[in-house]
Amino acid sequence: MQQRTLIKDIKDKVGETVILSGWVDIRRDHGKLIFIDLRDASGIVQMVVLPNHEEAHKAGGEVRPEWVVEVEGIVNKRPEKMVNKDQPLGAVEIEVLDIKVLSRAEELPFEKGSEVNLDTYLNHLPLTLRDDKKKTVFKVQSNIIKSFRDFFLRENFVEIQVPKIIGEDAEGGANSFSFDYFGHTAHLAQSPQFYKQIMVGVFEKVFATGNVYRAEKHSTTRHLNEYTSLDMEMGFIKDHTEIMEMETRMLAYVFDELKKNSSEEFKLLGAEVPKVPEKIPALKLREAQEIIKKEHGVDCANEPDLEPQHERWIAEYAKREHNSDFIFITHFPLSKRPMYTYEDEKDPGYANGFDLLFKGIEVTTGGQRIHEYDKLVASIKNKGLDPNKFSFYLQAFKYGMPPHGGFGMGLERLTAKLLNLANVKEATLFPRDLNRIDNLLSE
Repeated sequence: MQQRTLIKDIKDKVGETVILSGWVDIRRDHGKLIFIDLRDASGIVQMVVLPNHEEAHKAGGEVRPEWVVEVEGIVNKRPEKMVNKDQPLGAVEIEVLDIKVLSRAEELPFEKGSEVNLDTYLNHLPLTLRDDKKKTVFKVQSNIIKSFRDFFLRENFVEIQVPKIIGEDAEGGANSFSFDYFGHTAHLAQSPQFYKQIMVGVFEKVFATGNVYRAEKHSTTRHLNEYTSLDMEMGFIKDHTEIMEMETRMLAYVFDELKKNSSEEFKLLGAEVPKVPEKIPALKLREAQEIIKKEHGVDCANEPDLEPQHERWIAEYAKREHNSDFIFITHFPLSKRPMYTYEDEKDPGYANGFDLLFKGIEVTTGGQRIHEYDKLVASIKNKGLDPNKFSFYLQAFKYGMPPHGGFGMGLERLTAKLLNLANVKEATLFPRDLNRIDNLLSE
């Protein structure tokens, strides 16, 4: 029995008879000739059905977009005048000998690839994700994850898998999803924070990729209630700047890999891979707020964080003054950071931590963590929390932890900004937000 050939491999099989399987992308009738563009995961090729192949011609006249077919055909060179230089396989076509219909498709609700509003796009994701541009977003995203993983493996980090169901207090955060767990209250993890810190006490350097959950009632272009977090944690650091340096090197590696392996995808999407500076510029939050007041007349000096508009203004500053799409914002008030945050001893009241802004949006939060047991217990109490609820986590510190720190980076936000997408949901395969779990929660 002849084996299936992937479309991308037919250019080396001119004159041979092949078996192709895939989806009908387009059918066009020109007199008695039927042209069909066939698509599989590897590419797309034009096929022609001639009237002298009667059975194939009859079947070709019936197929419609998104029908799944198996085709037997001869790989031919196209006539010189018919070569399509814009297509990878534009120099060949398939002369169809036989068509077998494997699955029929209903009439499409709209033309595939046409512009539709975001809700219509999301309501039909099993169909709309088949569009070349839409699925290309997730090919790029796949390469981001692979390169992130490759970088940290090269740096001798150990990849860990951590629970998504966690116990009593969920980092002390209010924005957690709670549910009954055999008569006990459990939560969906807001981050892998506790577990990656624990594992620093085992492996020194760890990383993880996985979904995290935030029960925040936002409905914006930048928020999701479930997203993918790319996390790392490492021991024996001096302060948070070592984490910033490690992230800078990681981003440079990832972006170089994207240039090598995803150039066609960026070209299709009309985007460019930006340059990562050798040293990403950094400002303390107070310095950023002074710049905002000076340049825009907005006094936000008493705010514990930057608003979205403030982030955009600081991004403009970074691009203008440093020619950088990235900027670190450091030294947020300790009172507004989690209980494990390390205080800058030279700048009391402020954290040895940072956010990374990329093209005007926060994509990373990181910093140094408290590593001494007594200080961590005191910090938990200062937040009004009960250390007994964190006893499992605290064991790591009770039995010796090195100075350590790490970061978590939002994959979907990074992807959206890299590819100039207007809404983070366009960089999320199946978004979960305030209004949607696949289907809209209310019409």
